[in-house]
Amino acid sequence: MEQDFIKEFKQYLAIERRYSSDTVKAYTEDLGLFNTFLQENGGSSSFLLVNRFDVHVFMSYLYDKNYQTSSISRIISSLRSFYRFLEKNGYIEKNPFAYVQLKRHPRALPRFFYEKEMNALFAATEGEEPILIRDKALLETLYGTGMRVSECTGLTVQAIDMGMRAMLLHGKGNKDRYVPFGAYCQKSLEIYFEKVRTPLMAKYQKEHNFVFVNHHGDPLTAAGVTYILKKIVERSSLTTQIHPHELRHTFATHLMNNGADLRAVQELLGHSSLSTTQIYTHVTKEHLQRDYRKFFPRA
Repeated sequence: MEQDFIKEFKQYLAIERRYSSDTVKAYTEDLGLFNTFLQENGGSSSFLLVNRFDVHVFMSYLYDKNYQTSSISRIISSLRSFYRFLEKNGYIEKNPFAYVQLKRHPRALPRFFYEKEMNALFAATEGEEPILIRDKALLETLYGTGMRVSECTGLTVQAIDMGMRAMLLHGKGNKDRYVPFGAYCQKSLEIYFEKVRTPLMAKYQKEHNFVFVNHHGDPLTAAGVTYILKKIVERSSLTTQIHPHELRHTFATHLMNNGADLRAVQELLGHSSLSTTQIYTHVTKEHLQRDYRKFFPRA
């Protein structure tokens, strides 16, 4: 019975809400966690019988398991949406998660790379070896567009317009947007297509349209992108960790530092809310120091 509710909810998310497969998977995992808790802890045996007491016990369980506040907030949000779906379809009368309020935790400032660090990363991709050519094109594309890693792995050849220097990205919530890219990115991609991707595709007789491929000509996965960036860091002079999303943060921060309009950055990043983009106004100290020296009389 419980699996039937989950299956119906998944269809609702995918078809009516048009959520991505990764988002649907995250909701499903949260529901699975809650279902396991109900079965193993002597609470209500059915989703339909859950009350506010069960909800509070579940939250205590999450805290006892040392879940981070952000994770608990996400899980509760998933369950609130699930019970809102059950309520809307007449399966229950009241949503037991409707009145759960979690204290908002301060949003951590996103980590980004300074321009000197980016130069060190690009220096680590210089060379004529196919792997270096691929890595440079990948790095130029991630940094030059601010795309998400899912948008990168889903990028197709047809979505790139070299003449217009623009890419069509398929973002979160099935929202498409065009983003421009510069001459550095264009040159790297052209060399990559000619010297790496085309020969690999022919060698292994691959016929897909995804832009970035591994050494067998298969599409890169998110884990593959992360691995490549890790190897780039290891070849560079930097002693740091890297995640694809940090290049997205770097893209936005460098735009803001150089005077880009907040609304334009929002559009380029594909943020549905301006409040999400506003965090980049607080990221770097360089802009603050420059304005401080310029405008404060005793600087």
